[in-house]
Amino acid sequence: MIRYARFLILAAVSIGAVAAQTKLAVINSQKAVLDTAEIKKAQTELEARYKPRQDQMAKLQKDLQDIQAQLQSGKLNQLGEQDMNLQGQRKQRELKRLEEDLTADVDRERNDILQRTGTQMQEVVKKLADSKGLDVVVDTSNTVFFKAALDLTAEAVAAYDKAYPVKPAK
Repeated sequence: MIRYARFLILAAVSIGAVAAQTKLAVINSQKAVLDTAEIKKAQTELEARYKPRQDQMAKLQKDLQDIQAQLQSGKLNQLGEQDMNLQGQRKQRELKRLEEDLTADVDRERNDILQRTGTQMQEVVKKLADSKGLDVVVDTSNTVFFKAALDLTAEAVAAYDKAYPVKPAK
């Protein structure tokens, strides 16, 4: 029994010594990815690429408002009202289809970019951890408390931007 107690004490001391030597850092991985120059450029490109479709949707919404105003004006005969209702239904269907297509296209492209950038960020963080002699890097989303000095987020963004520089737009 005494021998077992000594073993437990020795094990606890050994674990404490190892834990005391563990070098730890934290990172807000979501912020790190979103703050990269690559993501900022991709966001600008996405907005520019899909602007014509957004403009088309805005025009359809205006057309629908105009149709609604004409229907409420009371100036249309029964045939005119029917025609306006049919036009409104067609434009409503077209708007819904455009919205669904735009959302699907943007989501797909955004997810591809985030996936690629996230994977590359993990590689950058691993290299950064190795260069700093870190044993563990924990995401802030899973951390209750940490000292700001342990945060690698800004360093990771800088290292990412250096490893994956953004090429100027043509």
